[in-house]
Amino acid sequence: MGSGASKNTEEDDDGSNGGGGQLYVSLKMENSKVEGELTPHVYGSLPLIGSWDPSKALPMQRESASMSEISFVVPPDHETLDFKFLLKPKHRNTPCIVEEGQNRLLTGGSLQGDARLALFRLEGDVIVEFRVFINADRVSPFDLATSWRAYRENLQPSTVRGIPDVSINPDPESVECPLESLELDLAHYEVPAPTPSANSYLVYAADNAENPRSLSASGSFINDSPKNAAQNSSEDSGVTVDGSPSAKEMKVIVPDSSDIYSASGEAESKSMGTLSPFQQKDGQKGLFVDRGVGSPRLVKSLSASSFLVDTKQTKNSMPAAAGAVAAAAVADQMLGPKEDRHLAIVLVGLPARGKTFTAAKLTRYLRWLGHDTKHFNVGKYRRLKHGVNMSADFFRADNPEGVEARTEVAALAMEDMIAWMQEGGQVGIFDATNSTRVRRNMLMKMAEGKCKIIFLETLCNDERIIERNIRLKIQQSPDYSEEMDFEAGVRDFRDRLANYERVYEPVEEGSYIKMIDMVSGNGGQIQVNNISGYLPGRIVFFLVNTHLTPRPILLTRHGESMDNVRGRIGGDSVISESGKLYAKKLASFVEKRLKSEKAATIWTSTLQRTNLTASSIVGFPKVQWRALDEINAGVCDGMTYEEVKKNMPEEYESRKKDKLRYRYPRGESYLDVIQRLEPVIIELERQRAPVVVISHQAVLRALYAYFADRPLKEIPQIEMPLHTIIEIQMGVSGVQEKRYKLMD
Repeated sequence: MGSGASKNTEEDDDGSNGGGGQLYVSLKMENSKVEGELTPHVYGSLPLIGSWDPSKALPMQRESASMSEISFVVPPDHETLDFKFLLKPKHRNTPCIVEEGQNRLLTGGSLQGDARLALFRLEGDVIVEFRVFINADRVSPFDLATSWRAYRENLQPSTVRGIPDVSINPDPESVECPLESLELDLAHYEVPAPTPSANSYLVYAADNAENPRSLSASGSFINDSPKNAAQNSSEDSGVTVDGSPSAKEMKVIVPDSSDIYSASGEAESKSMGTLSPFQQKDGQKGLFVDRGVGSPRLVKSLSASSFLVDTKQTKNSMPAAAGAVAAAAVADQMLGPKEDRHLAIVLVGLPARGKTFTAAKLTRYLRWLGHDTKHFNVGKYRRLKHGVNMSADFFRADNPEGVEARTEVAALAMEDMIAWMQEGGQVGIFDATNSTRVRRNMLMKMAEGKCKIIFLETLCNDERIIERNIRLKIQQSPDYSEEMDFEAGVRDFRDRLANYERVYEPVEEGSYIKMIDMVSGNGGQIQVNNISGYLPGRIVFFLVNTHLTPRPILLTRHGESMDNVRGRIGGDSVISESGKLYAKKLASFVEKRLKSEKAATIWTSTLQRTNLTASSIVGFPKVQWRALDEINAGVCDGMTYEEVKKNMPEEYESRKKDKLRYRYPRGESYLDVIQRLEPVIIELERQRAPVVVISHQAVLRALYAYFADRPLKEIPQIEMPLHTIIEIQMGVSGVQEKRYKLMD
């Protein structure tokens, strides 16, 4: 390359040209013979470092075994750069070796004189030559925003721990980190999990289903207008029903359909050149713009001339999602029949076949993808209306009162689900035995013209699994909460099961998915009939990969990185001294926790801070996932939030208003991260052995939200501290969570 002159290949939007602007300077030195005892450095005038003291020289990044590099920006008010190279020995008590000759001068992007070689005189008058490559390219202010080197502050020593920002990758051989082990039992490091997910495995899965809207425990009608319904659903989600009111206290209401909320709006997608419906934020003027590459603007004025399709959307008709999910939703709304815009997954199967577990898991998956999904459990309706501890006789087919009562609560649950869909709900999971054609025909008639029904039948022929499920049912179900004799409860439930078996009719009508012996984790089969469309296809794919095999999934962030120390976004820096210490402790933890798990694997991103954190873990295969890379901060990559606030105030405020949907210019949003993580979730569900995931804050927030069933809007605020391990235990009793803090 030799000396390089400044170049300006295109006009910048701000009108800057070859006569002004700033220079992006790259200095490289190459020598294949010099051993690692000598580390190339550079020092000189502002804006490089502002000191000719060799002790303050900046280390050059090791690009390869023979090439070292350092890059920086020369601001417009520094036309001349005065500098020299030097070699620093590994041992600090040895003096530095400064290159021979005069200082190097870089003026206006051109190097003065012939300086393609740097000569160093070692002991014994041995001369060592380095080839020198210098490039200087003129860049626009907008392009400068893509790098943390764009600002002069970056070229000063950091105020945190005195670490220079341009010291990217110090020589790994120059730092020694002692091997750390965990002397105490793992339980010593355990810390409380966050309240929303703590002890979630102790909650009966059906109790987390939607609370009955049509039933009132106060003896009066419920004003369940859609506005109130939205409020109630957000307040009551996941709350169990206390007490068992008598049938006389129960009343049935019908929601007022005249109150259904509707909204309209279109947002222009700059990256695709298309229009898509949007949800307008309260107090936000204008339209949210889906900004792809080449679209730095955030808001487009309503007065701007554009094509707007006046389509009326019901509340929540669009998923809070990105990519394929949003595209499929648009296609369904524009092309599909009205009832296809709402999907009802109706469970079918005998008791103790894992229906409620499957319903809860599917609900969690669809919510995480951004689909408005609710789980309606008919058993919960029955317990609220008729009480708990109903004997097996209540479930006999020749008990007309029992049949009528069970049919009534099923109809109430179906009415609630359809009413919720008419208010904007997308996917309803209807959880009941639905074991006869008569019951299923009733549900199809109620759904006609309102939603599409897909039956999901769970079949299990493994007696061991059935027996295990029966005993879990007695332990967890409110139906047996007052039964003091456990074995008596088991006998009663077996009688109830026999009553269902006598009248059970497998699904042969309509659209259906049959899961046959899938829960064992040892194969099985899945049958589908008349299934089409994006969302049904995703559901089938998800169900094919799920099972109940217990195994832990360990989530942890990489050890503290140099960019963490400096408070910088993104980047690909190495880990700090604290990060190296954590890497050693993590290796010790994994060795203790998974010592008997020979099939466990370690997953990392492709960024070096996660790979360095995993480097001390031995004995397990390691897999790099690009999908596990940190959220792409686009032009803000490498900046601090203070720098974003100072230099890009509109972006800073837009992100502050809606961190979930905010997309960094030329980067990603949290919703984009969720979309690229779907294959990771599917593979985690498919795995039957433990997995250790070493990734980044935004990515782990999204993964954790899936397992903890946290709402999408909460994802950007989920606490994900450094040097902490989150253990997710997946199994037949749901999802359990433990947290271990190995160091502060």
